Amino acid sequence: MTRTAPEFIEHEELISNSWQRCRESGLSHHSSPEIEHLDRGELSSSLEQHHQLLETTHYEVLPFYENLLANSNSQVMLADGQGCVIKSWGEQRFKPQHKALFTPGANWQELSLGTNAIGTAIETGSIVQINHDEHFLIANRFMTGSAAPIYGVDREMLGVIDISSDTYLPEWHTLGMVKIMSQAIENQLIISHFKNNHYILRINTSSENIDSQWSALIVFDETGLIISANRRAELILCSDLKLVNITDIFEVNISQLLNQPEDFQVPLMTNNNYRMHGVLHKPQQTAPRILDFRSLAPDHQKLHVSEQHKFTLDELNLGDPTLAKAILQSKKIVDKDIPILIRGETGVGKEVFVKALHYSSQRHKHNMITVNCASIPQDLVESELFGYEKGAFTGSNSKGYIGLIRKADKGTLFLDEIGDMPLNVQARLLRVLQERRVNPLGSTESYPVDFKLVSATNCNLKEAVKAGTFRQDLYYRVSGLNIELPALRDRTDRRALIQFLLNYYAENKKQALITERTMQRFCQHPWPGNIRQLVSVIQIAQAMSEDEAIDLQYLPDDFFADMEDQLNDNVTALMPEKNPSIEESENTIKLDADDMNIVNLYQSLSCNISKTALELGVSRNTVYKRLRDCGYK
Repeated sequence: MTRTAPEFIEHEELISNSWQRCRESGLSHHSSPEIEHLDRGELSSSLEQHHQLLETTHYEVLPFYENLLANSNSQVMLADGQGCVIKSWGEQRFKPQHKALFTPGANWQELSLGTNAIGTAIETGSIVQINHDEHFLIANRFMTGSAAPIYGVDREMLGVIDISSDTYLPEWHTLGMVKIMSQAIENQLIISHFKNNHYILRINTSSENIDSQWSALIVFDETGLIISANRRAELILCSDLKLVNITDIFEVNISQLLNQPEDFQVPLMTNNNYRMHGVLHKPQQTAPRILDFRSLAPDHQKLHVSEQHKFTLDELNLGDPTLAKAILQSKKIVDKDIPILIRGETGVGKEVFVKALHYSSQRHKHNMITVNCASIPQDLVESELFGYEKGAFTGSNSKGYIGLIRKADKGTLFLDEIGDMPLNVQARLLRVLQERRVNPLGSTESYPVDFKLVSATNCNLKEAVKAGTFRQDLYYRVSGLNIELPALRDRTDRRALIQFLLNYYAENKKQALITERTMQRFCQHPWPGNIRQLVSVIQIAQAMSEDEAIDLQYLPDDFFADMEDQLNDNVTALMPEKNPSIEESENTIKLDADDMNIVNLYQSLSCNISKTALELGVSRNTVYKRLRDCGYK
């Protein structure tokens, strides 16, 4: 098959770039191949790690191509994402001096073997064919290879499928083979991962091959939100589908689509007036029904609540006046073009508050995009936020990337930990906020955007402005309404919040129960980790208590350590100087019972010193002393 001019130039550049990488790594055309092998333990570990990939390839994909491969005088290899062969199929027909290359454990990275199909596919993320004389090392020019990367459901490269031979391989045959084989493997991985709990829509421009192994796949939930899609779907629809609603792609009513019979062909029309054909596969397991967590259900109902419950601002108002004020202010401007800046300690629930704000707004049918400015590597922040054009930089997606800001169009953009945003990115963000247009990296074209801006930080941005780490002009762009979320220890609605969360995470009515003494300890606790820590303690306690009311013995040790630290801090603050009478007075607090009762209490609390001290209201040292006095070691 003859390449068209653009394809030829693109392939020529691919080879040229690969050769340049080889030279930069110190290789020459006459270098001897450095064939590195995994040892037995490393190979075993790799096989275990890639078990599903190997099983899918061996049992669900290769059997469909046996006849084609049998007559091709070639060998098929599956390599992991680091270029190490984990399995090979086909007749071993290479000369003895070359056989080591094609055995499991052999590493095909460009750094060791120069330009080759597997190594170059990993470096470029593209489907490649390397002909005899295109190998950088002369010693490798006995073979021709075609390879295609395999991507997992999270779009991370899992491995590479390769077809190699020491004879001529027609490109139309082998390059097409590895392409459809990689697509088939990716499709099987997507189906296996999502088939139990999500809807899977197969689409194609023709109704004749809609059920093929390489058809386009879109995975979505019962609301129509697209959870995943394969590369072919995005290619056919010319769109980045992640977190888009399927009704924004097709002119279809989501209820009518979900009620289509299983495996029944559905005519589809895109919003750009292109006709498609689809087949819907429904979840194999029924999703749990979402219940109201605000009140306990009758005995015959379960209380398990989906994590995907969409809170509104009113549902978060449990009586604390500071939080109630923040909610009231937010409701008044949620649908106005006024930015919101939220401050609060780590763990107070800033993201939950922003989600509630989004679901209380007129934008709730569109995306809420969360960007954690502290967790994205500095060199990737710009490309993640603003997107990039095809080929904008080395290692970029071959199709380009829309960017998180454009994904938030018509919805809400939440910039978490905005104080950690690099200064160069702050300048670009300021321009976007001023002009409401985005210029992707490598593009001269700008795109209009419309979103509600909400930012959050646990630091003082005014101090950051003074320190020169945050732009003053950007500060005034993001700080329209300033909201301070209270720390859990300062909230007056702690009891209501605790019961709210007990109901929310309970799997049955009994798991929402808590003893009064434990509730009192919860209300007295300093909660340095705020609501995040409270949720963790509740989940642990519910798991430990099973069907009993949560009591002290079911709480983790860290809970009591925090209480003791607070007690020690209070004592130190009140009595900075040592007083020999402290221990005597402490011994009289709640220690009117005889020593045997102390031992019994200690044993009933699983011999936990911290819990015993907390129950008695004394320090751990006092408990140690009384137990030693009783002869208990």
